[in-house]
Amino acid sequence: MKYGFLRLSAAAVALAAGAACAPIQTYNGFRADYNNAEIPAPEVGVDTRDSVRQRFGSPSTTAVFDQTAWYYVSAVQERVAFYSPRITQRRVMVVRFENDTVAAVDNFGLERGRIVSYNSEETPTRGRELGVLEQLLGNVGRTPPIRPESEDPRDRR
Repeated sequence: MKYGFLRLSAAAVALAAGAACAPIQTYNGFRADYNNAEIPAPEVGVDTRDSVRQRFGSPSTTAVFDQTAWYYVSAVQERVAFYSPRITQRRVMVVRFENDTVAAVDNFGLERGRIVSYNSEETPTRGRELGVLEQLLGNVGRTPPIRPESEDPRDRR
């Protein structure tokens, strides 16, 4: 009886530890397969800006200079316990327009992604840096002395 309880509690602890390490998925951005119903891609020459906006919603971003391309971006992140999340799926659908009708539709996945290295250096700014004592004692002597409220400055003549 004693060993049965010990085995059961060991199994419960192992099950709880395994469940705690199960990956958690997070969905970000546009999802074309929402509610397991795949939305058909826009048809070239048939769909317009309004029909694409009605079917897919507002784009995640648009082309910067010519406004002829709409980008729908989605990503799935997976996180295990306390580790940093990693992207397991990424989908970018680019809809290009010509005279308000769809001219081309491109789909890109995670394999087309590139790693961008950011510069971690700081941009220097003009001015001087204050030390701890300068910050603490910087205003000493710069303000006029505090006068009692009963003293009226008009009475001094």
